[in-house]
This record gives sequence, C-alpha cells and structure tokens, in this order.
Amino acid sequence: MHTPENEALRRDAADPGHRHLFHIPPADGGRYPDTAYLAGNSLGLQPRATRDELLADLDAWSRLGVEGHLESERPWLPYHELLTAPAARLVGALPAETVVMNSLTVNLHLLMVSFYRPAGERTRIVIEDSAFPSDSYAVRSQARFHGLDPDTTVVRLKPRPGSDTLGTEDVLDFLAREGHTVALLMLGGVNYLTGELMDIPTITAAGRAAGAVVGWDLAHAAGNVPLALHDWDVDFAAWCSYKYLNSGPGALGGVFVHERHLGDPSIQRFEGWWSTEAATRFEMTPVSRPPATVEAWQISNPPIFAMGPVRTSLELFDSVGMPALRERSLRLTAWLEQLLDEVTPGRPLTVVTPRDPARRGCQLSVRIGAGSANELTKRLRHEHGVVADAREPDIVRFAPVPLYSTYHDCWRVAEALAATFDKEGS
Repeated sequence: MHTPENEALRRDAADPGHRHLFHIPPADGGRYPDTAYLAGNSLGLQPRATRDELLADLDAWSRLGVEGHLESERPWLPYHELLTAPAARLVGALPAETVVMNSLTVNLHLLMVSFYRPAGERTRIVIEDSAFPSDSYAVRSQARFHGLDPDTTVVRLKPRPGSDTLGTEDVLDFLAREGHTVALLMLGGVNYLTGELMDIPTITAAGRAAGAVVGWDLAHAAGNVPLALHDWDVDFAAWCSYKYLNSGPGALGGVFVHERHLGDPSIQRFEGWWSTEAATRFEMTPVSRPPATVEAWQISNPPIFAMGPVRTSLELFDSVGMPALRERSLRLTAWLEQLLDEVTPGRPLTVVTPRDPARRGCQLSVRIGAGSANELTKRLRHEHGVVADAREPDIVRFAPVPLYSTYHDCWRVAEALAATFDKEGS
C-alpha cells in the first residue's frame, strides 16, 4: 500500500459520518476488533435504535392485546401512515404516491398487473441483461401470464461490445429503433452487479415518448442516491429496505405510483381489505372503494413488527438527509477508488463500475481474474475482517455506505486485497 494507515484515520477524524448510530459486527479475522463492513448493498447494519423501538411495539401488544390497534402509542390501524411522508421524501415523491408494503418482487408483480398491459404489436418488456435474477423471473412469468412467449417478449439489453455497463445511449438507441413494440421498460436504477447508476430522468422521458410505461427497480438506489421520482415523471417504482435502508433481513419494501395514475378507474389492480378507503373499511361492504392514492394498491393489513424497523430507519434518513449522505458517499467512494487504483495494477483485479461519480452510487465492483469471488470474500473475512459481497463467478462488490462506513474501512479493503493476491503469488 502506498497510502499510509494514518491518512485514513485523519480523514475519519475530519469526516466521521454516523457510525455511532449502528451496531458494527465484530471481526472474524485480522488484527482489528470490528469488521470493515462493505456489504451494506446486500444487507445493511442494524441501527442502535431499532431494538428499543421494536420492543416498544411488542410491549404494546402484551399490554393492550387487540386494543393496540387504536390505543397503543403508535396505533396499529394507521401505523403504515407513519412511514409514508419520510419514504416519500427519500424517493422524491408526494405522500399520496408512496406506500410501504410487502417485499420487492411481490410489489413489482402487483404493479405489473396494473401497468403491463400488452396489446397489438406493443407487447415487449425491456430489462437490462444483468438484471437481478428475481426481476428476470418476474417479467418472464408476467409474459407467460398473458399467454406470451417470454423468450421473445422479454428483451434483455446488453452493453455495447467492449463495455461492462449498459449506457444511457444504448437504451435510447434501442427505443429509437423499436420503442413502438415496447409495452413496459423496467430497469434497475442502480445495477446490482456493476453499481452503475442509470440516467433515470433521461431514460424515463425517452421511454414515455416512445409510448411505453416506465417503471424502475430501485433496490440499489433507494437510500444510496438522491431520487426525484415525481419530477422525473416515472410511472411506477418499487424498492426494498434491507440494503441501504438498514431495516433488517427481508424487510418491507416501498412502492411509488405517479399521481397521474391515481384514481384512474381504467387501471386494473388486485385488491384486498386495505385497498379500500380507511374510513369505510369497517363497514364490511362487499365492494371496494379504493382511495385516489397509491394506498389503493395495498392488499393486506400491514405487519406492524416488520414496519417498526423501517420507520426507525426512515427517521434516521430524515434526520441526516440524502443530500448530506450523497456528498459523503462521493467522498468515501472516491477514496476507495483511489486506494483500489493503487492495488489493482499488476494483480488480476479490474474495477468495472463507471469512474464518473455521477454514474454510480457508493458501490464499486471488482472483477477478479483468478479464483472465485466466493473464495475471495471468505478469505477477506476470515483473514482480514473485511466483509464484502460475492457475485459468482468473478465479481466482488464493495459498498462504502456513507452512514456507517469509514475511510479506514476502505483502507483495510485495499490492504486486504493486496495482501491476499501477493500471498497467492508468492
């Protein structure tokens, strides 16, 4: 390593972040007591406030039983409304356009029931070739549900030869040629594999101009990069909250539907008890009266003990603010990139994430040219106390999350990579 350790410590003293608000796992190897945790793009760390907040909701159940729906400190009946405004602020939406519910792929299916309506020659669904597998499975099953062949209905856009990432121009070129055949354009806002941040407003405008519905999977974007879904005229979006939003494994996701679609009686939806107006819910009538908000897409009453950690996390994001987090993210990621530039020459390591800070979030993906990604992450963890994320066969993902990652964590990543590959070559 060319950069000395004390430079990382100096940067941490000047730019400390909010690490004190989180539980940092103990290291499983190496010479430092705490893990250098760079896997927040897979599962975020637990906020210290989560346990007490969750226990308070459990205590309400023990004290009040069914009366907790109306009499607990945070009544369960309208509990989901506590999450609406902060979730809307996080993704740049109106409260009426935003709801927290279900898990990501369930939400994508519910949204595609409404917004994937193939007709005539406009039947195709466009995703990126490196879409997360769950998205691939979802869109293929939607094609089959409509009696279409998924092999011809689903279009997987590939990067141009010689590039690791799908550029905005690649998407726009396809839409210019074949947009008349596209019913739904649904891409990942930040690609899970490469960490590339797509140009969401430009692609959305082009997709809608071509006559397609445009939806976004924001699993790796929400809580990672600033979003303005309402102003960008996105038709719909969904995200999870167990990655950058630190709400726990399998945590509830979020949904956005643009206000121009709200209250439109021509849009089909699956419905359930929570799809009807709250004021009339207990009239127990057989016909739903959905509100003119995104809450019409809800089906079941929300799981309170799953909502609590999401509420706690969203309050944290509200208090810190995405602009400040994005600024620190840019600094941290640039520092990690600088350190990787020191260790990749002469070693079988290549950063595949775009170098332009405007085209990425906080994740840097490294392609390894020797061994397997899984084996490398095991060695990093057990020999150096560095936790990263493997995507077989050859991608290791490092995410310096601005809320709790440190410059010293980044320094440890570079030191561990150098030591690991030097040891292999010795």
